[in-house]
Amino acid sequence: MLKRVLLVGLLAGLAAGLAMAVLQHFTTVPLIMAAEAYEAAPAGVATEPAPAATGHDHGAMGHEHGGSAWMPADGLERTLSTTVATVVSVMGFALVLIAVLLLAGEEITPTRALAYAAAGFASTGLATALGLAPELPGSAAADLVDRQLWWGATVLATALALYLLIRAKPFWAKPVGVLLLVAPHVVGAPHPDGYASVAPAELAAHFASASLAVHAVMWALVGASVGFFWQRVRA
Repeated sequence: MLKRVLLVGLLAGLAAGLAMAVLQHFTTVPLIMAAEAYEAAPAGVATEPAPAATGHDHGAMGHEHGGSAWMPADGLERTLSTTVATVVSVMGFALVLIAVLLLAGEEITPTRALAYAAAGFASTGLATALGLAPELPGSAAADLVDRQLWWGATVLATALALYLLIRAKPFWAKPVGVLLLVAPHVVGAPHPDGYASVAPAELAAHFASASLAVHAVMWALVGASVGFFWQRVRA
């Protein structure tokens, strides 16, 4: 069983990850590069959205990349590093989806995998974006560890809430599910003292909406791929 889980996770992640790398190349990556052009421009100088060097300075936004920090060069090197990172990340999502389906005692079919993938998008995309919207380079942000902790807690709380609301039978499941669903947003996501961004608001809004759309497609591809390969791999 373990061999089958790993093999399906790797195959599904590779298939969905490569498709996602292509999609990102034409959707979110150009927006990131445009924001980097604004970030790299001297203060007070108007900048046209255009690809810029990936080494950038976040001094005013909370951190900066030192001279010793490695950054992929524009072009093929950046494309390959982004593709590898995307494929590895999607493999992780695929393995998580398989694990959740097995723990829930579900038969892994394309339809069932897509249903759980939709819950995955609701947990890791919609719920977290309510507090921490996808941000472009050059945006003010709270402490990274605080944001990661809130993001992780929100994902877990939302996923458990959806399970209690949809699948659990005890009388207390629905009220507890509702509480878990709203608790992260009552606590509130960590934010900086003030908002600032070197990129235009229109660019930031476009990136936030595009990122959510791409994230939704990613989960759909992961669900479809997991269901497809699970039916065909008999390890």
